[in-house]
Amino acid sequence: MNRNIHPTAIVDISASIDSSVVIGPYVVIGPKVCIDSGTVVGSHCVIDGDTTIGKNNQLYRFCSIGGVPQDKKYKLESTKLIIGNHNTIREFTTFNIGTVQDESKTIVGDGNWIMAYVHIAHDCCIGNNVTLANSVQLGGHVTIDDWAIIGGLTGIHQFSKIGAHVMVGSNSSLIQDVPPFVLCAGNPSRPFGVNIEGLKRRNFSDDVILEIKKAYKTIYRQGLSLIDAKSKLQLYCGNSIKSSLYLKIIIDFLDNSSRGIIR
Repeated sequence: MNRNIHPTAIVDISASIDSSVVIGPYVVIGPKVCIDSGTVVGSHCVIDGDTTIGKNNQLYRFCSIGGVPQDKKYKLESTKLIIGNHNTIREFTTFNIGTVQDESKTIVGDGNWIMAYVHIAHDCCIGNNVTLANSVQLGGHVTIDDWAIIGGLTGIHQFSKIGAHVMVGSNSSLIQDVPPFVLCAGNPSRPFGVNIEGLKRRNFSDDVILEIKKAYKTIYRQGLSLIDAKSKLQLYCGNSIKSSLYLKIIIDFLDNSSRGIIR
């Protein structure tokens, strides 16, 4: 008998649970669940579906992980939820498995801080070191890149993309894509400049921040069409190796935007 599993927990015999995993009272774990070492599952959590959870995650009580999509097209196809390592997942969060209409998987990366009542819908892809504050609600197929911070009570429309190092203010509504490094808020959300404080905390140099601010002004302050703004950003890329790396991140994001960007 594994002493790390509380006697009131119900763990399917087919589940793959590392011996170091701690499972609290009244937890229910389904047959296709795989949990790696060092992870702690708080009381009353339900983990089902084809769900893989990596190492050293902390799931607080009453999480619902690996549930079927809230999508009327879902017909019990075999799809997955994949959660990485070192994530903090607070109370009453809901993560759904994917659908065959996309990549058949929902992905949550490493080192994320996911607060209470967050909903991550089917086919979302969350990067690394992302913060989702209380009651953030993600529609299906949403992508959030590394180091983004989404303020509490924010809703994000399905298929929207949030770029790296973005900061979204609380109580916002996002119905279009947000380019990397942008600070935004509102309903609907509008851009308010570059997330300078966030970049400083992550040791971006002053020169790189200046280049990112220049790119922001090109997109938002010069009255250019998006096509003309991208062309102008391409010209900036030759100035320095460091700045061109981050400018390329912006250009690539704009090239792959499917819903258009907030303006």
